[in-house]
Amino acid sequence: MGIELEKAQGISLEQIASFRNGLKEDRMRKLMMNAVRKNGIQKVAIDHDVVVASDLTFSHEIKTGAVTNQKQSGRCWMFAGLNVLRERVAKNIGVEEFELSQAYTFFYDKLEKANYFLESILETLEEPRDGRLVAWLLTAPENDGGQWDMFVNLVDKYGIVPKSVMPETFHSSQSRGMVSLLHLKLREDARTLREAHENGASIGELRTQKEAMVGDIYRMLTIFLGEPPESFDFEYRDKDKNFHADRGITPQDFARKYVDMNLDDYVSVINAPTADKPYGRTFTVEYLGNVKGGRDVLYLNVDPETLREVALKQLMDGEVVWFGCDVGQKSDRESGIMNDALYDYEGVLGVPLTLDKAGRLDYGESLMTHAMVFTGVNVVDGRPNRWKVENSWGDEPGKKGYFVMSDEWFDQYMYQVVVRKSYLSPELREALSEPPIKLPPWDPMGSLAR
Repeated sequence: MGIELEKAQGISLEQIASFRNGLKEDRMRKLMMNAVRKNGIQKVAIDHDVVVASDLTFSHEIKTGAVTNQKQSGRCWMFAGLNVLRERVAKNIGVEEFELSQAYTFFYDKLEKANYFLESILETLEEPRDGRLVAWLLTAPENDGGQWDMFVNLVDKYGIVPKSVMPETFHSSQSRGMVSLLHLKLREDARTLREAHENGASIGELRTQKEAMVGDIYRMLTIFLGEPPESFDFEYRDKDKNFHADRGITPQDFARKYVDMNLDDYVSVINAPTADKPYGRTFTVEYLGNVKGGRDVLYLNVDPETLREVALKQLMDGEVVWFGCDVGQKSDRESGIMNDALYDYEGVLGVPLTLDKAGRLDYGESLMTHAMVFTGVNVVDGRPNRWKVENSWGDEPGKKGYFVMSDEWFDQYMYQVVVRKSYLSPELREALSEPPIKLPPWDPMGSLAR
């Protein structure tokens, strides 16, 4: 039974007068008001002792190539995934610097997402257009964001190519204009399919229409990004200046030959401490994906200590870790510091800010927004106190593009790490065989890293 409320209450002028009177003698409030009005809340609230203490040296570091730059696009998840793979390629061919084509995987992600969206429209033809599900689908038919399993789908189906084979274009680096036109076309296509269904078209007729629609998207993408190669010549010199050439290799064969890792051996482990997501269970999210017929997004939910433990094990064994977090929380782009104590907002504002991690998820304050790669960790008495982060925002932020994350920040704003299944306990490995709990598309764990 709902709570019965009296007539809605507005803010009275008497209340405003009371608020004013209560603040008149508050000198600190006046000082803070002037400081924030002049400089902004972050410059006033930043704790410079935390900045000084955020050392960018680590007891354990993995040597990696130069930091990449996703520029004005939401491809962090893809950059992070390719940065994991490029280390294997560089090692196997004996070079120090190597970069894989982000435009290549971007092309096929856009194409597959278009098909995924149109298939979802066909699956929801009987749902009302203004209902929550269809409205959610129409919100962003084709955005840049993604997840680890979506990255694996692209590599498994299309392989990878060196960046020199399919370099960046204007719209791969600045994707907003392209995405807006793809959205326009796909929403138009959604209307066409739904109206054809209402007029009695068969599912076969609708799928014929859908195939032509996907062809239109392919044409658009070739204009924005160029056409992906079916095969290419891979030529390079190793660090000893020896020349190598692999003629007519396909992107799929390139991935199989030069990346010595089985992506099926890895799993996304998350920490979502909300009442609806018990630890030790797997989850998937409805209508979240890119490749129809590919793997579904799969999460294994664990406690924060287990999340830390499996990430640490993989790093200590010399292997980088793909991860997802809420990068905008308590972090500074310029210095590259991610620390829960970086800003004293409560002290400046004089009001409590007490939402915990579960509350932030439940009430829309936080979710996973960005994917990066752990390439190092500082361990003291067997426990990490800070983590080295390889970002994909170029080499200007942080220390040549690398960030430092405090272990306290890890607890509060880390949501996902991708690790080998072998690092899990027997009980957690067994949990992977259980059918996952299905979450609705709008669940916070349905967010995409950008």
